[in-house]
Amino acid sequence: MILIPVVVLQLVVGIVFVQRHFTQVTNQMTTSVALELSYAADLVDEMDSVEEARAILYSLERKFAIKFALHLDQAVVPSVKFHFYDVSGWAVIDTLQNRITRDISINLVDQSWSVNVRIQTSRGVLDATIPRGRVRATNPHQMLVLMVLTAIIMSVISALFLRNQIKPIRKLAEASEAFGKGQAEEFHPSGATEVRRAGHSFLAMRTRLERQIEQRTQMLSSVSHDLRTPLTRMKLSLAMMDETDDTQDMQHDVADMEKMLDAFLSFARGDALEKAKTVNAEKILTRVVADCRRSGREITYQFENRSSKTLMVKMRKGAIARAITNLLMNALTYGEKVSLSASLSNKHLKLVVEDNGTGIPEVERENVLRPFVRLDQSRNQGECGGVGLGLTIVSGIARSHGGTVRLSESERFGGLKVTLTIPR
Repeated sequence: MILIPVVVLQLVVGIVFVQRHFTQVTNQMTTSVALELSYAADLVDEMDSVEEARAILYSLERKFAIKFALHLDQAVVPSVKFHFYDVSGWAVIDTLQNRITRDISINLVDQSWSVNVRIQTSRGVLDATIPRGRVRATNPHQMLVLMVLTAIIMSVISALFLRNQIKPIRKLAEASEAFGKGQAEEFHPSGATEVRRAGHSFLAMRTRLERQIEQRTQMLSSVSHDLRTPLTRMKLSLAMMDETDDTQDMQHDVADMEKMLDAFLSFARGDALEKAKTVNAEKILTRVVADCRRSGREITYQFENRSSKTLMVKMRKGAIARAITNLLMNALTYGEKVSLSASLSNKHLKLVVEDNGTGIPEVERENVLRPFVRLDQSRNQGECGGVGLGLTIVSGIARSHGGTVRLSESERFGGLKVTLTIPR
């Protein structure tokens, strides 16, 4: 935004200045010198003797500010010497060749502050040494350098100014990204008026969302409490009745209703009110695996630290523990062999749960992550069937941390493989 317009402006101004001003001034000054050189060459041809020619050249040196020398019985080989970066050299050479009709050689290389011109005359070669100030303006380069230096200084000042304006935008982006991960970082709007307005709007939006989440959680907690009360009375009434097939079926229905109620509440709450804290990832996973092993089933567990940092990861440990527990219990339900592999790197925490169950067809893997979706023929039928919220809760927890959940086939066991990735 800054450098490209400045560079383009400098190029346009520089080209126009060189072509229309610098070149024109050089042409005018060189034309005057060319007329003086032609006049001196004509006088050399008109003089009766060499002494007279040299005398007249000596008298012209002061008038023209040009140093002359006459080399007898020599011939000029037309040639030009100049540096490719000499901007004024092209104009000087072109003007001298056009204005002087004799054989001429021009040397702009040997002496940096003068121009050497050799002109063919009838008596020999007229050697003229011309100060560069006679054929070009003396300050164009200074102006170009001044333009470049000014452009650099102004670009630095503009970059510093824009950096101060971009800094609040970066903070706003970081706060938005953190809020997407369920973290409410402290943010104070600053910067230009538009940036401050965007920051205040973000804070207002975040406050409204947090209030809505809190109200929804409180409402669901109240609903859960109100529903649990009649369920408890039903359980007590059934417990006092004689045990029959009908009462057993009703007790089974009440237990299913409690499980469904817990699943609905866990899904709707989503652990949104839990604050993210920096915790030891390995300790959390070890504790979850130990709790799941109490069911009497074996779980293979492996933790690998590939990070150069500490084992501390910022996350909502209750939500992560619930997600891993759901995955492990789901794997224990549908498979005989279950493993949890954890890998911690500098960028993310990667958790892989595998089992040797029946797995999930590839075409259904996207659907099972949606709420209340149960497959017609797979792991979700019969006595193991739930309400279709297990993987949805895991996916929601992963998204709230800015992570992802991916389902695939286990190459190790042949069943389902769930990969949960949480960024650090």
